[in-house]
Amino acid sequence: MSEAKCSSCKKNVSNVTGTVKFVCPGCGKEEITRCVECRKNVVKYTCPSCGFEGPN
Repeated sequence: MSEAKCSSCKKNVSNVTGTVKFVCPGCGKEEITRCVECRKNVVKYTCPSCGFEGPN
């Protein structure tokens, strides 16, 4: 079983409180995982399938 990693900082976020997972708002194909630190600091992520950048 593979570890869940933050899409921004690549830290292991398996069973970490405050972590969110959602489908890419650009293409709906990839699952984006965000740790609480990257969410608080509004660190950007990029979808590997379509290149969508978020947040904002």
